[in-house]
Amino acid sequence: MNYNSIDFSAPFFQFGSRWYSLADMAIAFSILFSLLLIWLFFRAARNRREHRELMQIERDRTRKTEMRMAELVASQNNLTGRLAAMSEGMSAQNAHIARQMDKRLAGMSGQLGQSITATTKSTQESLAKLQERLAVIDDAQKNISSLAGEVVELQNILANKQTRGAFGQSRMEIIVQDGLPIGAYEFQATLSNNKRPDCLIYMPNKAPSLVIDAKFPLEAWSAINDAQTAEFKKAAMTQFRRDLDVHIKAISEKYLIAGETQDTAFLFVPSESIFAEIHEKFEDIVQKAHRARVVIVSPSLLLLSIQVIQAVLKDVRMREQAHLIQDEVARLMEDVGRLDLRVRKLQNHFNLTAKDIDDILISTGKVTRHGERIEALEFAATGENPVETKGDAASEQLKLQVVD
Repeated sequence: MNYNSIDFSAPFFQFGSRWYSLADMAIAFSILFSLLLIWLFFRAARNRREHRELMQIERDRTRKTEMRMAELVASQNNLTGRLAAMSEGMSAQNAHIARQMDKRLAGMSGQLGQSITATTKSTQESLAKLQERLAVIDDAQKNISSLAGEVVELQNILANKQTRGAFGQSRMEIIVQDGLPIGAYEFQATLSNNKRPDCLIYMPNKAPSLVIDAKFPLEAWSAINDAQTAEFKKAAMTQFRRDLDVHIKAISEKYLIAGETQDTAFLFVPSESIFAEIHEKFEDIVQKAHRARVVIVSPSLLLLSIQVIQAVLKDVRMREQAHLIQDEVARLMEDVGRLDLRVRKLQNHFNLTAKDIDDILISTGKVTRHGERIEALEFAATGENPVETKGDAASEQLKLQVVD
C-alpha cells in the first residue's frame, strides 16, 4: 500500500452536517491518547500516594501492636508473679484451713454421735406415733371406703328414675313426719278427682288441705350437669325448662281444687344447691310457678313451712281447749282461796302462840327477879342486923304480893 497516495485532508466520514478527514481523526485520536496518558499518570501517582499512606498506617498499627504486646507481656509477667504469691498464700491458708477443719471435724464427730443417738431415739418415738397415726388413718380409710360405697349406692339410686323419685319422696316424708303429729298429714291420699298427691297436710278449722308434690324432674337436671359442650348444655337447659314447665302445669291442674285444697301447692326440690341454681338461672320458671300458684321449696323451706303449720295447729288446739283451761283456772282459784283461808287461820294461831310466849316470858322474868331478890336476902343475913333483915324481908314480901 502506498501511503503517499492517501489524501489525509479528503473527507472521510460525515457526522451531522460536517465532514471529517483522516487528519482530523488523527488529531482527535492524538488528543484522546494524550488525555488518557495524563489520566493514567495522575492515577498512578494517586495510587502510589495512597499506597504510601496505607504503608504508613500499617507501620503505625504494627508499632502500636508491638507496644501493646510489650505491655501485655509485662502485665503477664506481673500477673505471673502475683499468681505465684497468691498460690503460696493459698497453700498456707489451705493448710491452716485443713488444720481448723480437722479440729472441727473431731469436735463434730462427738456431737454427731450424740445427735445420732438422740435422733435415733426421736425417730423411734416418731415411728411409734406414726404407727398409731397409721392405725387411725387405716380406720379412717375403712370409713372412707364405707362412705364411698354409700356414695356409689346413692349414685345408683339417683341414676334410676324410680329410685330417684323415691329418694325425693322419702326426704319429704321425713321432714313432714318429724314436724307434724300423726293425723295431721297423709301420704298418697286420694282427692275427689281421683288424683293422688305425694303428701296432703290437713289444715285446722276444716280449712282446705295443703298439697306437696315431690316428683321433681331430676333426670333433666342431671343432663345439664353431664353436658360436655356448651351446645349440649344449652339444649339440656331448654329441655329442663320445658319439663319443669309441664310439671308445674300438671300440679296446678291436678291438685288445686277449690274448697278441697289450698289455692297454693308446694313443689319439693330435694337439694338446696338445685333450689339455688333454679332461682339463679331459671328465674322465668320461678315466676311462671308463682303465677300458676305453685311454690318451689327446698328442704329448709319445707321444714320452715312445717314448723309454721305446727305452730298454727298448737294455737288451734289451745283455742279448742280454752274452756277446759278456764275450768282448771277456776278450780285453781278455789284452791288458792282455801289456801289463803288456812294460812290466815295459821297466822291467828301464830299470833295467839306469840302472845302466850310473851306472857310466859313475863312470868319467867318475874321468877328470875324473885330468885335474885331471894339470893340477895340470903347474902345480907350473914353480916347484918336480924331485925333489919326481918323488916326488909317483910317489906319485900309485901312488894312481891303487890306485884303479883
